[in-house]
Amino acid sequence: MKLTIDTTAGTLVREDAGAVESVPLYSDRAFDLISDEWLKVGWNQKYSYSFSWFGRPVIQLPEDIVRIQEVLYRVKPDVVVETGVAHGGSLVMYASFFKAMGRGRVIGVDIEIRPHNREAIESHELAGYITLVVGSSTAPETVGKVRDMVKPGETVLVILDSDHSRAHVAAELEAYHDMVTPGSYIVATDGIMKDLEQAPRGRPGWATDNPTTAAADFAAAHPEFLLEQPAWPFNESRLTRNLTHWPGAYLRRLR
Repeated sequence: MKLTIDTTAGTLVREDAGAVESVPLYSDRAFDLISDEWLKVGWNQKYSYSFSWFGRPVIQLPEDIVRIQEVLYRVKPDVVVETGVAHGGSLVMYASFFKAMGRGRVIGVDIEIRPHNREAIESHELAGYITLVVGSSTAPETVGKVRDMVKPGETVLVILDSDHSRAHVAAELEAYHDMVTPGSYIVATDGIMKDLEQAPRGRPGWATDNPTTAAADFAAAHPEFLLEQPAWPFNESRLTRNLTHWPGAYLRRLR
């Protein structure tokens, strides 16, 4: 596929398998085409590794941060469960949202939390909102620990951000979906892998071995969940599509 941007003529031309599409450069369609390639190149160049949240690295695309904030503010869960801790930036971010809302706490699950990351998380100003659980996110004993931390009647939202293979995400979806409260979500992040097989840092097989595929499989087998992009609470543009590392990620439990 070839994209040609002509700023003088104000056009964008897409050529793919003999088909040619020409659109105005300043158009919604051009924005989508450019964004698709920007997302791939930005992922490959580790753009999302250049941000922090309240002092901790938060390895997320800025739009994904804003969109999950919109969802959390609307759902107002009592508990966010996140699998995959890494540097703890996402845990701190969710904790900051909860502090601002005057409610909620975060449970972070990982098979290993490195000592320097644990120290940084546990000494953070928002540590009181965060509980760490060490263990495989799909192990029955780990899932049981998390389940025991949720009180009856609490609203729960789950974010899956650990091993992103299709099989592991599928296992996490099965393990945690029944904790999700009706009206809330389980989110299978980083499905952008499906578009990165040919990127220099990509891997063969990612076209199908990815969280987006796992989420679609899960939705097909679980009619109590709807695979959807959460509605934007504000939009004065004609744009409707997230620029995201999390395509096809949000599974809403129906009421």
